[in-house]
Amino acid sequence: MELRVLDPAEWDEWYGALVVAFGGIPDDPEELGWWRRLIDPERSIAVWDGSTCVAATSTFPFRLSVPGGAVVPAAGVTAVGVMGTHRRRGILTSMMRRQLDDLRERGEALAVLTASEPAIYGRFGYGIGSMSLSAEIDTARVRIELPPGAEEVSLRYAKVDESLARCEELYARLVPRRPGMLARLPGWDRLNTIDPESYRDGGSPLQCVLAERDGELVGYARYRVAMEAEPAGAKGTVRLKDLEAEDPAVAATLWRYLFEIDLTSTLTVRTRPVDDPFQHLVSDVRRCGIRLRDSLHVRLVEVGAALEARTYAAPVDVVVEVEDAFCPWNAGRWRLTGDTKGATCVRTEEPAELALSVRELGAAYLGGVTLASLAGAGRVRELRPGALAEASTAFGSELAPWLPHGF
Repeated sequence: MELRVLDPAEWDEWYGALVVAFGGIPDDPEELGWWRRLIDPERSIAVWDGSTCVAATSTFPFRLSVPGGAVVPAAGVTAVGVMGTHRRRGILTSMMRRQLDDLRERGEALAVLTASEPAIYGRFGYGIGSMSLSAEIDTARVRIELPPGAEEVSLRYAKVDESLARCEELYARLVPRRPGMLARLPGWDRLNTIDPESYRDGGSPLQCVLAERDGELVGYARYRVAMEAEPAGAKGTVRLKDLEAEDPAVAATLWRYLFEIDLTSTLTVRTRPVDDPFQHLVSDVRRCGIRLRDSLHVRLVEVGAALEARTYAAPVDVVVEVEDAFCPWNAGRWRLTGDTKGATCVRTEEPAELALSVRELGAAYLGGVTLASLAGAGRVRELRPGALAEASTAFGSELAPWLPHGF
């Protein structure tokens, strides 16, 4: 076996190994073209058995919003796959080892990923840092209540491509407001709106409605409509792809529009924040079919730098004993001192006040998982009375972290 950085001339074989590892279903040609442009061979790893590529992974040089509003460098781990013929040989562990070493050399203190199988990545120090909400709403029986100010918002249809630049400007303004969001790199706007027939599953082409106030774009929603008929009449489904809004009145106006599209009775929602306000506007939350699943997995590549990159909701001064067998440079005691204005995190010989693994730090990093809840599961140990409550409060976030789209 040979593990090495990907040669650009070998890209097709490398990507072909991923296709096989993920079931052998090829990507749409348009999407494949975008991946070819977005994936950097210098950030990609290939494992070869002779002349055959048998495993692959890569990272994107993202910027991620963290508590406090900063948008910081974070490596987006992607394209992780090992052919079924070469499992249980330590290949995945070797790739993860090389990848984290490379990220450390680049000075990237955070790594994030979305997992096809969430059980895989905990052993490499990744914790589940955010969840996502999905829903299947019976819009024939559920209504949306509009807050004050909604009457000032106007809606209009727009072509997806023609409105893309304005929508991206709005998205960029919103990124610092909520942890876990990605500042989109060049090209990611187009990737997010690719619309081949194979993606529609019997639905319409991607549609877009813009929300404006005094001529300024303040929100948008992209969606498809799938029509179905039964003897009593039409029974269509609206499939929401993404929705962004500047304020509550805008969001509610867009949600009501989606609820009331003619000839439809169901709205399906994927990948929304767990605290999405629509849950407090609906007339019957039980008929919204709400479900949660893991979303962004977070790994602190450099504990000190990562903890200094964010701010803290309350003053904190705590010595943390970190366990990290996979990246031993993180193991040991760190003194974290911080508040809403900034933080320092340095090595110390002082007695530990909390003990946890880097996996729990990753889970709590974006503020969506409390250290107290992890302690309740036996994953965090309090060594000084009061230290857990202090740190758990400080690590919190006003808004739940949210990853708007995969990578």
